[in-house]
Amino acid sequence: MGLRLKIGATITATAALAVLVMGVQVPQMLADRERKEMTARLALLVEAYETSGKTAMGAQLGRTDIPDELRKEMAHGRRAFYVEDTSDGVRWLWAGQPVKGGTTLTLVVASRPLIGEVNRVMLQSGVIGVIVASVIGLALASRFGHRLRTSARSARRIADGDLTARLPESGNDEIAALTQAVNAMAEALASRLQAEREVTANIAHELRTPVAGLIAAAGLLAPGRVEGMVQERARRLRDLTEDVLEVARLDNGGEEADLGWVELGGLARRVVRAAVEEPAGTGPPLVRLEVIADVTVRTDPRRVERILSNLVSNALRHGAEPVLVQVEGALVRVRDRGAGFPDHLLTHGPQRFRTSAEGKGLGLGLTIAAGQAGLLDAHLAFENHLDGGAQATLHLDAAPTPEP
Repeated sequence: MGLRLKIGATITATAALAVLVMGVQVPQMLADRERKEMTARLALLVEAYETSGKTAMGAQLGRTDIPDELRKEMAHGRRAFYVEDTSDGVRWLWAGQPVKGGTTLTLVVASRPLIGEVNRVMLQSGVIGVIVASVIGLALASRFGHRLRTSARSARRIADGDLTARLPESGNDEIAALTQAVNAMAEALASRLQAEREVTANIAHELRTPVAGLIAAAGLLAPGRVEGMVQERARRLRDLTEDVLEVARLDNGGEEADLGWVELGGLARRVVRAAVEEPAGTGPPLVRLEVIADVTVRTDPRRVERILSNLVSNALRHGAEPVLVQVEGALVRVRDRGAGFPDHLLTHGPQRFRTSAEGKGLGLGLTIAAGQAGLLDAHLAFENHLDGGAQATLHLDAAPTPEP
């Protein structure tokens, strides 16, 4: 049950309970008032009789047709009161008291239909009041619920990485205070992340020149194991520096896609060919391409190739062979046979500098792939296949084939 229904149900239940309590209390109060008035009149009539020996105001001595309950009470020598409801709908109020001479003085009057009218009016008013309270409660709950749902959507955007999203601020209540606090938190978080990104990008930029010099110096080493090891480490440092700079460019929004027509199957084939050089006779390939249906799409070939290269590299590095690259129309799937993506990646998507459970990698490859996909207005989804292994699916917008 949503908050709107809960608030509306609470207000309705409160109004109904108030009507019920009033429906019980008010008739009881009127009945007590009638009792007090009758006993007070009887006390005056008894005093007048014992003083003057005469009855007045309809009081009667020694009446025999009184109700049994009244007679039993007066038999104990005390003043009594009794209400008699007859079959014809008349309500009789009886009051009696023993007096001197061994007799009784009784007074009986027909009650005004006040309690019945009050009950009827209260029932009608109560039903109307409950309906009105329900409508008002649902209206208020809808207003609060709408504000909370809008804030929740904005909060989810912030959680998904859109640090420009802000919760709408309106009103001067607790929801507004919560909204202001969340917006202040988002502002501080955005400022901190921007500062960290700038520092990281600056460091990477400053490293480009020394890394290039390191690679050049490594090329001067004498051929051998040490030379190969130094060059391999230098290349990895260069690739890491370039990856960090590419992430920074994507974050700054300064990149633009260079669109053109390209066959998706041929583009995937180049990625697979570049991913692994397969010597003849060495067994099954590490990466296998399967083109179910090839299409021509309008996109940025270099960026799509970058996305697929990073997906294949990630599958080879963190998954298990063989890796399958499958082209089906405007969909490209990259699947490995490993343990699958970690839970945090499936929930929050790729995050830079967050390593896998084994502590391998910096999370830049998939972060770049996701950023490049966003630049192309493509959809990149990550999931674990039912038969095991991680699967990334790139969905490019299908476009009509250009006329020759």
